[in-house]
Amino acid sequence: MHKCIAVVGMSGTGKSVITEYLEEQKWVKCYFGGITYKLMKEQGIERTEDGKSEKEFREKLRAEHGPECYAKFLDPEIKEALKDHDVVLDGLYSWYEYKYLIERYPNLKLVCVVTDKEIRYARVAERPDRPFDREAIEYRDLSEIENLFKGGPIAFADYYILNNGSKEDAIERLKEILEDIGE
Repeated sequence: MHKCIAVVGMSGTGKSVITEYLEEQKWVKCYFGGITYKLMKEQGIERTEDGKSEKEFREKLRAEHGPECYAKFLDPEIKEALKDHDVVLDGLYSWYEYKYLIERYPNLKLVCVVTDKEIRYARVAERPDRPFDREAIEYRDLSEIENLFKGGPIAFADYYILNNGSKEDAIERLKEILEDIGE
């Protein structure tokens, strides 16, 4: 049976470092955010530089299809990928998404990447793709916790990676986790 891991955590923790490493190890990535971009393109909605159109579209999708809709939309892709590969889920945010998926994939493991807040905020401010200033990242953090119930999967994770240091340290912890789950 192939493995399925969802990498969770707040913005700026280094989730992409973990996901990219798994992809290098031939895991297939199923990306929740890709749903937004695909459906926006199908409906002729332009992406805006400030991300406002994506945020509004995500909120509309959840209002129309329920808070677990991203998991529902991605489920066929996950199912297909798991036939032949280990799968890493990138972008699972909400408790509702997790509850939907754990019913279908009882071997799903949550791996949470955590980083001290000041380090996270500095990383987010300096990243080349979609940097945020302190006010914007604080607003985003609170919005994700209060509106998307992002705290549930973080609090309920099976494993944690403390990523205050180097990428290499984070990857070493990931290797320990993979060994524990039978990589």
